[in-house]
Amino acid sequence: MEINRINKSDAIIFIHKYHYSKILPRLTKEYLGVFEENTLIGVITLGWGTQPLHTINKIFNKHKLTSSDYYEIGKMCFLPRVNNSNYGSRIISILIKWVKKNTKTLFLYTLADGIMGKCGYVYQASNFKYIGKFKTSIYYDNNTGEKIHPRSSKQLCIENAEYENKKRFSG
Repeated sequence: MEINRINKSDAIIFIHKYHYSKILPRLTKEYLGVFEENTLIGVITLGWGTQPLHTINKIFNKHKLTSSDYYEIGKMCFLPRVNNSNYGSRIISILIKWVKKNTKTLFLYTLADGIMGKCGYVYQASNFKYIGKFKTSIYYDNNTGEKIHPRSSKQLCIENAEYENKKRFSG
């Protein structure tokens, strides 16, 4: 297996097809393809979440670090046949080597999706340090039962207002 940069549009198409969450972090900087025998089997995105400087300072509060000192794994998804195997820690190992070779970042961070009941087993198995959990609110779509994160709800409200041809309340 190997990891190479791919173009953004190819990454987005793959993510929309194979990842449960279609929303990409706004601050995505790297779109990476995971290849096995020249076949794209996965996509990993690197960048930052909504508060990059806050995140690094919260994790390493006694050090003078900036957001350029780390990358956050935004999305990591694979073909269904890969998800049913033990590829996870092998791919993480290859990713870490890629990051060391191709970037100047000091740390690789991820926030496992607790909303979906995930606690980052593949990351913990790959020797990532588990630094805890936090609570967040979620909304449920009454029609589909889909879980919606509050950050995603703003865009949904805008789309609903447009669909219903209503003016958006600007409070």
